[in-house]
Amino acid sequence: KIPSMDELLRAFDLYSNRIDQQFIKLLLQSTLSDIKSHPQRFNLASASREKISEIIFAEVKNRIERLLASSFKRIINATGVILHTGLGRAPLSPALLPRAENIFGYTNLEINLSDGKRGDRLVHVTPLLNLLTESEDAVVVNNNAAAVLLILNSLAKRKEVIVSRGELVEIGGSFRMPEVMKSSNAKMVEVGSTNKTHLQDYEAAISEKTAAIMLVHPSNYKIVGFAEKPDYQDVVQMAHNHRIPVIYDVGSGAFVDMQKFGFEYEPVIRDVVKAGVDIISFSGDKLLGGPQAGIIVGKSEYMKRIRKNHLLRALRCDKIILGLLAEVLKQYLHPASLQTTNPTLSVFSRNLKQIDVLIDDLLSRLSTVHRSKCQTVDAEGRAGSGAYPVHPIPSRAIQIVHPTLTASKLSNLLRKQDTPVFGYIADDIFHLNLLTVMENDIQQLAEILNKIL
Repeated sequence: KIPSMDELLRAFDLYSNRIDQQFIKLLLQSTLSDIKSHPQRFNLASASREKISEIIFAEVKNRIERLLASSFKRIINATGVILHTGLGRAPLSPALLPRAENIFGYTNLEINLSDGKRGDRLVHVTPLLNLLTESEDAVVVNNNAAAVLLILNSLAKRKEVIVSRGELVEIGGSFRMPEVMKSSNAKMVEVGSTNKTHLQDYEAAISEKTAAIMLVHPSNYKIVGFAEKPDYQDVVQMAHNHRIPVIYDVGSGAFVDMQKFGFEYEPVIRDVVKAGVDIISFSGDKLLGGPQAGIIVGKSEYMKRIRKNHLLRALRCDKIILGLLAEVLKQYLHPASLQTTNPTLSVFSRNLKQIDVLIDDLLSRLSTVHRSKCQTVDAEGRAGSGAYPVHPIPSRAIQIVHPTLTASKLSNLLRKQDTPVFGYIADDIFHLNLLTVMENDIQQLAEILNKIL
């Protein structure tokens, strides 16, 4: 009953200018194999030859359309999680693209325009990083785990690195500090206890084999109660008395004081540099509000060793990341405008009054019938991606109660829109947290709700 391959291929002539016949044939073969292996799934037992052709065509057409469509979709984030790992962490401003358009074609990534000789790709970001952090040099790799690996391998290969037991963190995706140290071929020397580490614990562990002391900012958890650890400035002073460098994995990478937005103090990179820390690493796609990257800043005597490490080539960033990162860093040259130019900091700085304005705007765009299914409630947002784990962010959410759609069905419907909407379910009620909904998404969100409610 199954039509011949030639007959099936002719049915897909309309795709000939978008996908070559050889790939259509492979998709047909894969589909036919599935049909023969699982005929009950396709209900072919009593189907006519014509019906079988229709089923095959529909299945292959669906596979072709999925391949040709962009797998990346713009998402309306109504989860209340600002740095949502699943949704791409830090949102970037669309205004970056025109400014970074020169990176898409041939570009001077690694060439010196003055003499035509091979150059350094990091020159596009190091002047900005050095100025903004007041560091002597900077290196950028593909994420912060790579940055830590590169630092340890460059400065402490086959040597000892002292670290507090209270800072042996795991940060998502099985990024465990002990395992990263092992991979770098550095030997970890644990000091102190989970809840208490004293300055003398670090000092007592120093030996002729010590290459560095490592501090790790525990950004995704917090020990409270009977807990104590020395200020990093005191660790730096003690280490330098022994001529030992200090490495500080700051993690989230704040370039501005987050206290002005109502958050607890997070180490500001420039302050850490000024305190004398020798090497600092942090993420580009967290509090900085940039693309995924691992950024290393520090003193030139140690940065030179990092730059000479062959691992740097394996971990380096491409022109797209470097170009986007450079444009994000330029935003910080004018701090007063950050809440306008940097979407991540714009969301972090939102207050309840601003969120109420968004809610009123959204509700005013809904029909009277649909608006009756919505109720505004107090809610909490989260920084996400390990930042501020015990700091809920005051927010507001819209609860939607539908007479026929359960919260789960409503959630599924919203996720399957051309522009998917992500909210959350609490107490069997679907919520849209407006903390993380962008102003330019309100109109489209209203259109979606008017369509499905």
